[in-house]
Amino acid sequence: MSKARIGYFGVGLMGHGAARNILEKGYALTILGHRNRAPVDDLVRRGAREGTTLAALARDSDILFLCLPSAVEVEAAVTGKAGVLEGAHAGLILVDSTTSDPNVTRRLAGVLAAKGTRMADAPLGRTPKEAEAGKLSTYVGGDADVIAVIKPVLQCYADTIVEVGPLGSGHTLKLLNNFISIGNAAIIAEAAATAAKLGVDLRKFYQVISAGGADSKMFQMMAPWFLEGDDSHLKGPLRIAGKDLRFYARLAEQAPAAAFIAQAVNQTLHLCNVRGHGERYLPVLPGILAELNGTKIRDL
Repeated sequence: MSKARIGYFGVGLMGHGAARNILEKGYALTILGHRNRAPVDDLVRRGAREGTTLAALARDSDILFLCLPSAVEVEAAVTGKAGVLEGAHAGLILVDSTTSDPNVTRRLAGVLAAKGTRMADAPLGRTPKEAEAGKLSTYVGGDADVIAVIKPVLQCYADTIVEVGPLGSGHTLKLLNNFISIGNAAIIAEAAATAAKLGVDLRKFYQVISAGGADSKMFQMMAPWFLEGDDSHLKGPLRIAGKDLRFYARLAEQAPAAAFIAQAVNQTLHLCNVRGHGERYLPVLPGILAELNGTKIRDL
């Protein structure tokens, strides 16, 4: 039996590694970039084919992946001019790997079903480093028969695949996960900025936190920036973190559930974004907060 034809739209920080691993496992891959030309050129050099429109990409694919900044871009990709919906066909499976809004996911699935296209949500966990290594995690929502079809492709780039329930469950759990991780990053950043304001030796700060219950994977990914100026351990832009917190807070409000902490973190990120730091990675957040407090850790 021949392998499925794979389409991939959005080969950026996370999508590039996922797409490269799909290609290297022997799947025919057609790609479209979203914001950045360099990863497209790299994948084409490796043997991928570059598509022309999303409609054509959908027509020529058995499984089509989206990995985009937010639900806004996903909805535009599906319903916009020359979008996925125009090329959707019976047998196509659309897999949304975006950290997205589960309400949008379920709504788009209903639209696509009229064309015979099924959908799964499979947002990505971990970082671009794991994406390139084929060691991402993914949390998959959808019908069991759909997941069975896409799982061999997911295994190309993810070593942890959690089947989490009906469509939309993957995005729901990803937002819960990201609230915890981004909230942790904001607490770490505020503590480091306060330490700097108090004149604390940040290497001693690092040693103390690393030795106790406050230590975490997030702390260890954040620390190289305030110690050495290295933000490469967590390549997550602040603008995307802010988007995730807004989606989480909206989800909590719809529950309804109180989201006091999420709103505080959201406002912290919003302030960073409006001050022009949206493209900086999360580990730089301690330095931004330090400057807002009238002190400095290192040059931003």
